[in-house]
Amino acid sequence: MDVTINKRVRDVMPDLKDKELVEKVVDEKPVKSRLGILVLMPVGVLVVIFGLLIIFAMTQTHKTSQSSTTTSSPKVTKNVTTSKYVAGKDYKVTYSNQNVIDKGVLDKALEESNGKNINFMMDTSEDGGNMAKVEVYYNKDKNLLVERLFENGYQDNKPTQTVGYDLSEYKMNLEKTYPTDYLNQPLVYKWEKLVK
Repeated sequence: MDVTINKRVRDVMPDLKDKELVEKVVDEKPVKSRLGILVLMPVGVLVVIFGLLIIFAMTQTHKTSQSSTTTSSPKVTKNVTTSKYVAGKDYKVTYSNQNVIDKGVLDKALEESNGKNINFMMDTSEDGGNMAKVEVYYNKDKNLLVERLFENGYQDNKPTQTVGYDLSEYKMNLEKTYPTDYLNQPLVYKWEKLVK
């Protein structure tokens, strides 16, 4: 039976007796498939990269839209603050920080602790600051700013509240602030409401 199959194969392909010709035919198929793979590989890589770029762009757009909605409100408030109240007419600011503390460091701490938000301090509503005066002392030994807050109607130079701002960690000092933290310390900033 094997002899008849071999004979039929020889009859169908009489020209393929040459061994070199058979090897060429056998080698052609892998070359074509290798070329196909080489062409498809860069296309596949480009598709993957393009897909990743689309996903990245979509997540960045989502993050940007979230951050712009959360930060746009305070910026508007700050712009309203400067246009609503006028320095020298509605309030007075006095810096006395020369050779004591850098003004940039002081301003940054005041902004983070809401001490630069004039609109908030002047607001007499329940959500506002209702401030008449703010005094800020600098304790160099503890690297601490102490804010003495005086609400409208204060008496006998007694603050309504005293809070600390830790300059080494740039955050509000959550521990209780004691009179020793600001007594005999230099007054570096004072804000006063002028309108009654």
